[in-house]
Amino acid sequence: MSADQRPWLAQYPSGIPANVDTEVFSTLKDLLGEAMKKFAKHPAYACMGKEITYAELDRQSTAFGAYLHYRGLQPGDRVALMMPNMLQYPIALYGLLKAGLVIVNTNPLYTPREMKHQFNDAEVSAVVICENFANNLEEIIGETGVKTVITTSIGELLGTVKGAITNFVVRKIKKMVPAYNLPGTVNFKTALSEGAKYKLPEFIGQKDDTIALQYTGGTTGVSKGAMLTNGNLVANALQSKAWMTQKLEEGGDLRMLCPLPLYHIFAFTVNAVAIFGHGICNVLITNPRDLKTIVDAFKDNKIGGLTGVNTLYNALTNNPGFKALDFRHLEIAVGGGMAVQRPVAEAWQKLTGVPLSEGYGLTESSPSASMNPLNDNLRIGTIGVPLPSTLMRVWNEDENRLATPEERGEIQIKGPQVMKGYLNRPEETAEVMLDGWLRTGDIGMMSEDGFFRIVDRKKDMILVSGFNVFPNEVEDVIAGHPMVLEVAAIGIPSEKSGEVVKVFVVKKDKSLTEEEVITYARENLTGYKVPKAVEFREDLPKSNVGKIIRRHLREE
Repeated sequence: MSADQRPWLAQYPSGIPANVDTEVFSTLKDLLGEAMKKFAKHPAYACMGKEITYAELDRQSTAFGAYLHYRGLQPGDRVALMMPNMLQYPIALYGLLKAGLVIVNTNPLYTPREMKHQFNDAEVSAVVICENFANNLEEIIGETGVKTVITTSIGELLGTVKGAITNFVVRKIKKMVPAYNLPGTVNFKTALSEGAKYKLPEFIGQKDDTIALQYTGGTTGVSKGAMLTNGNLVANALQSKAWMTQKLEEGGDLRMLCPLPLYHIFAFTVNAVAIFGHGICNVLITNPRDLKTIVDAFKDNKIGGLTGVNTLYNALTNNPGFKALDFRHLEIAVGGGMAVQRPVAEAWQKLTGVPLSEGYGLTESSPSASMNPLNDNLRIGTIGVPLPSTLMRVWNEDENRLATPEERGEIQIKGPQVMKGYLNRPEETAEVMLDGWLRTGDIGMMSEDGFFRIVDRKKDMILVSGFNVFPNEVEDVIAGHPMVLEVAAIGIPSEKSGEVVKVFVVKKDKSLTEEEVITYARENLTGYKVPKAVEFREDLPKSNVGKIIRRHLREE
C-alpha cells in the first residue's frame, strides 16, 4: 500500500516516521539488553517505595535465568509467570528471555480450572507464583506437567524491615495468603542467590521464535494461546516507542505509572518492553483498585505518563485525593483495553490538562495497532490512526470489498506485530487470518482522513426489530449523565422486537431514578436504541484489569 493510500499519515505528529526499522534487533533479548547497558545507572522499576536500576535488573535477571537452567530447563521450555505487579515480575521476565525460555503470562486470579487448562495447553514445566495464589496451584499441579515451582511474597524484595512488615500485614492481618502445601518449592530470593553461583550459557534466538504465549480472554470459547514471536514484540516495542517520543525524552527523569498488571498484554508490551526500552522508570502499582496507592505514587514520583482502562480513569477523576494532585509533570495518558467514553475523556482533560489518548489493539497484535496523537489533535471517540509500519482497513464482509469511508465493516490489521497464530489451533488461526490480515471481530468505520472508530464487537451487537444497536453508543450517551458513575448495556429477549436494550447503572448520585436515565437516553438516542430496562447496581462485573464484562451480565 503506497503512502497516498494511507490517509492517516497526514495525521502523524511531526517527527513520527511512517515506518520503523524492525530489523534493528533480531530478538527481544537484544533490544532489552541494549537498554540495560545504555541506561545502567537509571532506575528501571519502582514498587512500594523500593527501586531497582537497569544494572541491578540485568544482574538479577541473569542470575534468575541461570537458576532455571541449573534446574534443568532448556531453551523452548514454557514457564508461567503468575503474580501481580511487583519487582519480581521483570526480573523473572528478562531472566526467561536470557535463558531462551517461553513466557506464559498467567492471571493470578485464575480459578484452578482455568489454570489447569492454560498450563496443559501451553505445556508449562515451571511456574513462578505469588504465594497469595499458591493454594489454587496446589489443587491442580498433579494434573499438569509442572515440575519446578518458585514462590514469592509481596514483601520479598522490599528490604528486610519493610518486607517483613508488608508480609506480616498481608499474611496475618489481611489474611490474604491461604494455606497451601507444595513440596519442593523454592522462594525467589533463594533462586537469585543460587543462580548467581552459575554461569548462564549464551542463548542466540531467532526472529521467528515464539517467545511468549499470551492467552486470550476466552470470551468466545476456550482460552487460546497467541504465539508472539521475537519479531512481533520487537516491532510493537519500536512502534510504540516511536509514538511516545512526541512527549517522553529517552532516559529522562519523568516516570511512567503502571497500574495495569504486567501479565496483561497492554502493560506487558507498552510498559515492560517499550517503556523499558525507552530508558524510563516504570512505577508499579500492585493493587490498582486501591486508588490511594496511585495518589501516593503521583506525590512521590514525577509521573510523566500512565496507561489504564476507562474504568480506572473514571474512578480517578471522581477521587477527591486525585483531584487535589499537581499534574505539572504529566505528559501522556493512554487508554486501552476497552472503549474510552467521551465523558470520561473530557473530565480527565479538564482535570489534568492532558488529553486522554485512546489506543487499540488485540492480544493477537501484540497488542498495539493504532493510537491517537498524544496532543490536542486527538479525536475523542476514535481509536486514532495506525502506528508506523501498520496497515488497517474496514472490510465489508457481505460484499467482500473495502468499505467506503463512514461505512461500517470489520476492522482488519496487517503488520509485523501480528501473531504467528494460535498454539495448537490451525483451524482457528485460519479463521482469523485472511491473506495476512488479522480479522479483529470489531465493527468499525474509517473517516476520509484516516481516523478509525470502533462501533462494537460483533457478538455484543443488539438486534432490535432488525436494527443494529451497538452497546458502546448507548453506554457513551448514558455515561454523560451527571449522576451516572458507570454503565453497561446488553440486549435482553423481547417477544415484540426480538431484543431490547437493558442498562446496568452504578449511581454517582443516589437520588438518580430509572425514569431519569430513560428520559436522558430518549433525548440523545433514536427510539429503538433507548433502554427499556434499567437496573441499578453497587458495582459492575470487571476483569482484573478493570474492563466491564458484559458477558457476565448477559449470562445472568
